[in-house]
Parts: sequence; C-alpha cells; structure tokens
Amino acid sequence: MRNVIFIAPFPMETTLRFAKALRSLSNIRLLGLFQENPRGEAQHLFDDIATVPNALDAQMLIRGAEHLKAEYGEIHRVVGILENIQVQIAQVREHLGIHGPNVQVTQNFRDKGQMKEVFHANDLPCAAHRYVTSADDAWSLAEEVGFPLILKPPAGAGSKATYRVDDAAQLKQALAEIRPSEQRMMLAEEFLSGSESTFETVTIGGVPVFESICRYYPGPLDIVRNDWMQWIVVLPRDIDGPEYADVRVAGRKAIQALGLCEGMTHMEWFRRLDGSMAIGEVAARPPGAQIVKLMSYAYDADLHRAWARAVIDQESDGPFERRWSVGIAFLRGMGRGRVTAIEGLAEAQEKMGAHVVETRLPEVGMPKAGGYEGEGWVIVRHEQTDVVEKAVLDLVRTVKIRYA
Repeated sequence: MRNVIFIAPFPMETTLRFAKALRSLSNIRLLGLFQENPRGEAQHLFDDIATVPNALDAQMLIRGAEHLKAEYGEIHRVVGILENIQVQIAQVREHLGIHGPNVQVTQNFRDKGQMKEVFHANDLPCAAHRYVTSADDAWSLAEEVGFPLILKPPAGAGSKATYRVDDAAQLKQALAEIRPSEQRMMLAEEFLSGSESTFETVTIGGVPVFESICRYYPGPLDIVRNDWMQWIVVLPRDIDGPEYADVRVAGRKAIQALGLCEGMTHMEWFRRLDGSMAIGEVAARPPGAQIVKLMSYAYDADLHRAWARAVIDQESDGPFERRWSVGIAFLRGMGRGRVTAIEGLAEAQEKMGAHVVETRLPEVGMPKAGGYEGEGWVIVRHEQTDVVEKAVLDLVRTVKIRYA
C-alpha cells in the first residue's frame, strides 16, 4: 500500500477534486494534512486526516507528516496543488527523503524574480525586471523601460497584491503605499501588452506528455483590478498550428530550465502587438479558473486524474485527443452587497441551447463573491472555436448581475 499525503490549508471544493483523483488510483492509502478538517462527505476521501495550526508553516507540516508516518509507515509521495504551499511541501519531501520537486526547484517557480533570472540565463523571452528594496530600484527600471510597470511580491500568485503603474505619479503613490525594503522586497517588471494566453502541461521525467493552450478575455490583472468585469476563458479546438509553435518551444524549454520532474504546469504568456511572444510566469501546479475542468471537457478525459497519475505513478493515461473547443463565462457584476437579480438568463439559455455543458448559476440573496470567479459561471462546448467564442461573448453581454 502506497502512503500518499495530500496537503492543503482548507478543504475547498476545487482543491478536493484533486484529492478525488488521487483516491481513484490503485494501491493508495490517502492521508490528508490540513489546517481545517474536511467535513461531511469530504472526510471519506481520506483514510486518515491530520491537522496543524498553520498549513503554511513548513515545520508544522513536517511534524504532521511525521505523525502520519509513525502511524502508517514510509510515505510514498507528498503532494498539493496550491501555489502558496509548494515550497513548504518540498521541505516536507526533503525532510522525509522522498521523490518529488525539491526546494530549489519549487523556489524557481515560486520566486518570480528568480524565475526570470533562469529565463534570461536560458534566452527565454520574458519581461525586463528588477528586485525592489528601495524606491531607487523602481525608478531605475522605469528609466530603463518606461511605463507601464508592474509591482508585485516576488512570491505572489493569481495577480494578488499587484500594482500596475502607468506614470510617474502612480509609481510615487505605489511606492508610498508599499514602502519597499530588504524585509519588504517587491518585484518590478516591464508591463507586457498584447493578448494573454496560457500553456498547460502534464510533465513526466522533465518532458511534457500533454500540452494545452487557452486564451483569456481580458487578462487576469484587469479582472483582479475590476471586480465587475465578466470575463471568459476559451480553449481553441486546434492548437497544433504554426501560430503556437514558438509557445510550445518556449514552454518546454522553460520547464526544463526551471527543473520540474513531474507535475502539471501553468504558463501565462503574451502575444505582443509586433507578433513576438513573451512568458509572464510559470507555475508548477494545476491552473485555476476552472481550466482543468475545461481541459477535461475539451479532451473527453479526466485531467485531474492525469495530474494524479503523473505525480504519483510517474505515468500517463494519454495521449489524449482534443475533440472540442470549450469556453467558460464567469458571471460578475458592478456593485456591492447581495445579489438582488440575475437578468438575461432565459435569453442567454435560448441563444446557447445545446452548447451548454455545465453551469453554476448565481442565486438571489447570495453575497458578492470575493474571488475572480464571481457568483457563477457557464461552460459551453462545440467542435468549432468560433461558435464557442461567440457563445461566451454573448453570455457576458446578455447576463447581468444586480446587487444591493
């Protein structure tokens, strides 16, 4: 029996999808290590659960893992899917002496400044950047590349705590709020403009065995800064054409340079107005924004399980055939408070028809969500990419959320 520890601070629905995928594998004793104990049916996913006061504290996680090891014997794998615990999970692995990405590799992915140093050393296209420990550092990069600039924590995730500064006045204001120092280091980057897309892989032995591409409308930074925007993600049906050749080459090279052995990766990249591409950043974890679910619909395959097979068995059930274009429209609105009305759903349903494959619709009375996925979403699927793009664009133009 292979003892597998799955680590997460909180037993969120999207996180537990990956625990279910682990549960589906053969010869697995699944052990949970959480900050908050799962409740209800979620508890039954695990053969045992240990809790710690702070799941972001590596030493607490090590003690929790040692407790489970004492109870059940040698640990086969320690895994988790959230960005902000990858380094801590690697520390647990190193302490137990088991296979998986080590601290150096996870730091390459977690520290975005360190990541870009790796990119520059390997001639990978990315934004100009500089660590900021004083105002002078930021002004120096502004003089070098101009505005706009991005200021963010080196270990940030999901566009959180990120500033876009468009001119000298905004930079001055941002620096006054951040007050960068050796203890409060930030990363300043050239702002990459153009269309923003992603490149996902399942990687085994350092080589991608599965690749996918999707497109954001608009980019995540705009979504985080404007919580009223209804936005969409589209997976085009055909991703084998020459328009993505440079992305595939850069993505594969980035994974190799950063040192990942097994896992799922999520790379955000830009197509500049001049046609060139640049890597935003790469994460050594499954993507958010329901993208794993979208990929599963596009390939008629369980991509949650593909992640589990890679990190536990070092094997793949593929190759998978991309049979569909898939899109998701996230439903959000302008205002605060609780949802008082959802307008246009009937009209949207009439337009979408059989293309809709899954929904999570907002409900009157629910509070405005704090996350970028909003109060609900609709997933559509069709063989033709242009049909999917039109459907999700019609959705966000038709459905309106009202609050009070």
